Order: sequence, then C-alpha cells, then structure tokens
Amino acid sequence: MREPWARVTMYGLAGAVFAIDRFTKWIIETRVSRFDTHVVIPGFFDIVHSENQGAAFGLFAESTSEWRTLVLIGFSIVALVTLVVMLWRSPRLDRKTAIALALILGGAMGNVFDRLVRDGGVTDFLLFYIGSYQWPAFNAADSAIVIGSGLLLLDFVKFKRQPAHTQDVS
Repeated sequence: MREPWARVTMYGLAGAVFAIDRFTKWIIETRVSRFDTHVVIPGFFDIVHSENQGAAFGLFAESTSEWRTLVLIGFSIVALVTLVVMLWRSPRLDRKTAIALALILGGAMGNVFDRLVRDGGVTDFLLFYIGSYQWPAFNAADSAIVIGSGLLLLDFVKFKRQPAHTQDVS
C-alpha cells in the first residue's frame, strides 16, 4: 500500500471503529438495564448489558487480584503503542494487513477507554447461544479485534500458488 494517504485512511478506520464501539456501548449503558434481556433471534441472539472485569471473553474475570485491572490496562497500552507504530509503517504494508491492524487498533482503543473510565470494566452486550451453550457476551470492539486478527491469520496461512510443473516430452 504505497499511497501517501494510507496512514490517514488506516488511522481513520481505527477511529471509526472506536466511534462505533463508543456509540453502541453508550446506547446500551443509557438504555438497557443490567436486568434486561432483549431477544433479537429467539434461541440464538440477545442484547444484554453486562460488565466484563476480565480480559477478552471474560478471561481472568474471576480473579480477585488487585493487580488485575492495572495489568490489563498496562498490557493494552503496550499493544496500542505497538499497533500505532505498525500502522505508521502502513505505506509499506499490503492493504489487507493494514486494514487488519487498523481494526485491531480501533477495537483495542475502545476497550482501553472503557477500562480507564469504568474502573477496569468493559461493557459487553452481544450474547449468542444455542440451547444451554452460550458464547461469552462481547461488544463491537471485540468484534473488530476478532475480525482483524482473523484477517491477519488468513493472510499468514494462505496458500501461495505455485506454478504448475510441466514435463518436457521431446
């Protein structure tokens, strides 16, 4: 991606992800109580209002360590700085990689913002389930991080086309 506007575009994408995440969380925080469940697709998808004190998908949420929030915020800030530096080099990256990094950066900014202003917690509201099996509630920032990570993974493991071997029959 060699365009001179590549950095502006990628930081703009990260900013858009952050704005969408903040807007959707604001709607949930101001209009959905922690006791409400809004069924969107019965037996599959609900809108809820939950607070995740742990890492992604509730990891470490049960930890009682006083260091949990500080460690999560510290790790997140290191990740943010790393992503900002990587995106600064976006003119040298291919477009898919730069988009993936921008999605991850925007999502990480959204969740770090929550942790800083909500006493270490992150607002989650998308709940998918089938029967008694459910995925931990998540938010728009988490979705952007997962999509960006998936794009990076697909780019990393994609199969390179090899020229067909031809046999000389002369």
